Amino acid sequence: MPLTPLDIHNKSFNKGFRGYDEDEVNEFLEQVMKDYELVLREKKSLEEKYANVREKLGHFNNIEETLNKSIFFAQETAEEIKRNAKNEAKLIIKEAEKNADRIVNDSLVKAQKIALEIEELKRQSKVFRTRFTMLVEAQLDLIKNEDWEHLMEFDKDATDILSKDIES
Repeated sequence: MPLTPLDIHNKSFNKGFRGYDEDEVNEFLEQVMKDYELVLREKKSLEEKYANVREKLGHFNNIEETLNKSIFFAQETAEEIKRNAKNEAKLIIKEAEKNADRIVNDSLVKAQKIALEIEELKRQSKVFRTRFTMLVEAQLDLIKNEDWEHLMEFDKDATDILSKDIES
């Protein structure tokens, strides 16, 4: 067990024939006792500070561990979000490609339908032109017919016929 300042203060020495000067020894012991008491106080203060620092260190170690776990969790979450985003992007691209293919196919079908309608309209316009040409030619034939000339040969005109109908 270490000495206490009180042990040093109460220490007494046997007196010898040619011993040390008692006042000088007591003065030295008094100084040792004060210094030793100061060292003990400093030791106690340092032990308290050490305990405080250890407690803070433990707290900071807990915080560090929690932060490391949080960072690890955040990294895992970020990776999962990235994977999900990539998968979603792939699905969106596939859906867009499918829609694009459908739109292209629909457009091709419509283009083919329009081309067929154009061909039908061309055919119908040829038929119409042929028929119209035949109609116009038939009308021209009627106009060129000699029967028109016979009509002009009649002596009576409409005013003569009307006046006779009124008299009767």
